[in-house]
Amino acid sequence: MSDVDPFEVVEVEKVPGATFEVVQYKSLKGSSDLNTAEKVFFANQANIHLKMIRIKLDNSETLIEPGALYFMKGNLQLESTTQGISKGLMRKFITGETLFQSRIKGTGEIYLEPSFGHYLLFNIDDEALIVDKGAFYCASAKLDVSAKLQGNISSALFGGEGFFQTQIKGTGIVVLVSPVPIEELLVYELKANEKLSVDGNFAFVRTGGIKFHAEKSGKTLFQSVTSGEGLLQTFTGPGVVWIAPTEGVYERIKMSGGIANLSGTQGSMGTKT
Repeated sequence: MSDVDPFEVVEVEKVPGATFEVVQYKSLKGSSDLNTAEKVFFANQANIHLKMIRIKLDNSETLIEPGALYFMKGNLQLESTTQGISKGLMRKFITGETLFQSRIKGTGEIYLEPSFGHYLLFNIDDEALIVDKGAFYCASAKLDVSAKLQGNISSALFGGEGFFQTQIKGTGIVVLVSPVPIEELLVYELKANEKLSVDGNFAFVRTGGIKFHAEKSGKTLFQSVTSGEGLLQTFTGPGVVWIAPTEGVYERIKMSGGIANLSGTQGSMGTKT
């Protein structure tokens, strides 16, 4: 066995006692099964990499989603926790996320389930992040993961996110599952009362100071209907918003005839002059 690390490190964040890394295989070498080898070949050609989250603990601990653990090495102990029964039940029933969390303590290396997906690392300092349901993957021990009630009825009913989202609060590192490659995320830092309006459900993360509500695209209902936009997800500063504009594009590509459908403009309402 070689001691050479087979991974390349894509991203890394550190706090005292813990290092979180996104690592990936440089390429997959194929399979004895011809059909699988063919798929692996095209994945390599498309520059799609198999990734893992690697966590290095030094007499510390980490919180991960149940079922995320792949393997671990060292003097480590795995236990389940609810972060408080009432808080766990709230997250379970109102955000759709799991009741129990897995906590790993000690010294060693932890590898989470491999994936062709994308990960985003945040190193937050005494602040809060509001994220899409299901985006939370793992975090350092001092962060609190809970449910966040939407600030108003319009955002809950018409904002596309439901009445609750997931809130991560405190100081430490959190790893989120991103819907698109990190390079395709757009980050907007909004000043006080500055607005960002999004026609779709592709706003991914926002800081706790951002106000979120659904807003008509026009001053009147008639203007909203005739503009073709309807209600917009609106974010008001101060704070930061991360959006994933290509998320909907990838979803449409998955559909039958998706590439062909994207070859024309999608915004036309059929207006003739």
